[in-house]
Amino acid sequence: MAEGAELIRCALEAGVALESVYVSPDGDHDRATQDVCRRATAAGVRVFALGAGVLERVADTVTPQPVLAVLPMLEEPPPGADLWSGRPGSLVVVLVDVRDPGNAGTVLRAADASGSTAVLFAGESVDPYNPKTVRASAGSLFHVPLAVRDDPFALASELSAAGFRTLATVVRDGEDYADLDWSVPTALFLGNESSGLDAALCGELAGSLAIPMAGRAESLNVGVACAVVCFEAFRQRRGGGPGARSIEDGGKDRNDD
Repeated sequence: MAEGAELIRCALEAGVALESVYVSPDGDHDRATQDVCRRATAAGVRVFALGAGVLERVADTVTPQPVLAVLPMLEEPPPGADLWSGRPGSLVVVLVDVRDPGNAGTVLRAADASGSTAVLFAGESVDPYNPKTVRASAGSLFHVPLAVRDDPFALASELSAAGFRTLATVVRDGEDYADLDWSVPTALFLGNESSGLDAALCGELAGSLAIPMAGRAESLNVGVACAVVCFEAFRQRRGGGPGARSIEDGGKDRNDD
């Protein structure tokens, strides 16, 4: 279920075949709502006008937007699809037991904005179609390929066999994320908000990375950590190359030594 004109617009522009659209009386005078209703009708989607108070009883939010749509689940990339090939610069984000729907939506949004290859939900991670995840993705759910896998260990083996470097994201004692060469096809594993990644799973991965922090915070929110790493990979794809610059060394590249 996608609530709000902007999310529905993103779905329509992504070519998602909406099943139906529902509009409350408040949408009669809302330009964005009327626009997506016209576009949905032109695409052959059924649009239903609801009576006062009906949408409020079925929507996920306390004060819902005046339009929502029901959509089919998105097609997952099949085995052998292009994203499963470890091409240079490929970055697949793997969520393992990430429970918070807002965090999952933020990860989808960061992966989309940074041009990452896919987001995979593994283990006991939240359903990517949770209404809060859909909203938090701000439409990126329709732009980034995603898949759901039960067994993160089997997924790690599958990605490694496909040519991906598998890396665990850890709080400390990992390699500095900015020193890594992100032209290497990589599967980035992010763990549970409170307990992180299982030690046994980390042992199955090719390595680990950490994000150095200057303040007193113990760790970063999983969505923020994902964005930091994904945008370093994006920076390198734009020609930056590995090796962060720091204030302490006067902006000199670490690799210059």
